[in-house]
Amino acid sequence: MPPSVRLVVLFGGRSPEHDVSRASAREVIAALDPERYEITPIGIGRDGTWMIAQDVTRILAGPGALALPASLSISGPHVDPAPVLAPAAGAAPLVVLPILHGPNGEDGTMQGLLELADVPYVGSGVLGSALAMDKAKAKEILSHAGVPQAAYEIAAEWELDPERLDAIIDHLVFPIFVKPSNMGSSVGVSRAVDRAGLDLAVTTALQHDEWIVFEEAIVGRELEIGVLGSTAPHTSVIGEIVPGADFYDYDDKYVDGRAEMIIPADLPGAVAAEMSRLAVIAFTALRGEILGRADFFYAAGDRGLVFNELNTLPGCTPVSMFPSLWAASGLAYPQLMDELVRLALERHARRSRHGRRAL
Repeated sequence: MPPSVRLVVLFGGRSPEHDVSRASAREVIAALDPERYEITPIGIGRDGTWMIAQDVTRILAGPGALALPASLSISGPHVDPAPVLAPAAGAAPLVVLPILHGPNGEDGTMQGLLELADVPYVGSGVLGSALAMDKAKAKEILSHAGVPQAAYEIAAEWELDPERLDAIIDHLVFPIFVKPSNMGSSVGVSRAVDRAGLDLAVTTALQHDEWIVFEEAIVGRELEIGVLGSTAPHTSVIGEIVPGADFYDYDDKYVDGRAEMIIPADLPGAVAAEMSRLAVIAFTALRGEILGRADFFYAAGDRGLVFNELNTLPGCTPVSMFPSLWAASGLAYPQLMDELVRLALERHARRSRHGRRAL
C-alpha cells in the first residue's frame, strides 16, 4: 500500500437501490482515515448525471470530526467522468471505490467504464460483476460447477403464458420465490403461495427485468460468509441472519431493521468447512475478485447447505454483515478498507502486464 491514495467514492446511481447507496456511502466515508485517503465523493443522480458532492467535500475539508448527514446529498456542479477518473502526474495513486448497488452499478456496466478509463477499482471485473448480478446465468454456471442450489426455473417475459406457469408450479410446488434476474437487495422479490399470488409476483418482478427466476422455497437457516482476494481467495467466519419477516426482504434489510445478525454462527466444524469450500468454488466459477459475500441456506434434514447468491459489492458500512464478518475474523474495518484498495491496485498492475484483459 502506498502511504496515501486518492480515493474516488461513487454513490447514488440509476438503480432502484439509489437510496441504499447514499446511506452506505455516508458510513464508508465517515469511517475512512483522512490521513491515508484523499477522498473525492462523486454522486450519480437518478438520471445518470455525475456531480461533485459539494456538501460532503466541504465537510471533509473542515477541521475536527466528521459530521456527515445521515444520507449523502447529490448536489453540486455536474462533472464529466473522464477528468474525475484521470490519474494526475505526480499525485497519489487513484483508486475508485464504487458504493453502488444493483443495475448500472454492480452489473458490469460501471466496471466497463472504469476499465475504459484504465483506473484501479474495488470489486469484480466486467464479467464477474455481470454474471453474479444475473441470477439466471449464475445458476446455470454454478450448476455446472457442482454447487448445490434450490430447484429453479428461468423464463423470459415473452415465454410466460399460462401453460408455462402451470409447468413451473408442477415442478417447484408452492411456496415459490419469484425474482427479477438482475436486481439486488431483494427488490422485486416475492413469495407466492398460490396461483393468484404467483401472477402478482410475476407482475412485480417484470417491473425490474424481462428475465425472471422462479425458485423452490428452502426451509432452513440463512448463512453468509465473506470472501476476500483475487488469485487466492479466502473466507471469513460465518454469520447467520435471523429475518424479522417471512423472508429477508428489502424492508427487513433497510427499513424496519428487525433482522438479527449472529456472528459467528453456531455450526458444526464440518459444515463450516464445507461452506467455506463451496463459497470459494462459487466465487471462482463466477469470476469474482477482491471481495464478495456468499449467501447460503442450511436446510433442515439431510439437504444441508444450499447456495443462494454471490454479492460482488456487499454492504461495506462498519455495521454491515461483510465487514462484521471480517472484524470477527481479526481484520478490523480500517485494515479491511486498506486491503480492498491494495487488492485493487494489485489487480490493475497484474492486468497491465497482460495487455489489459478486462474480462
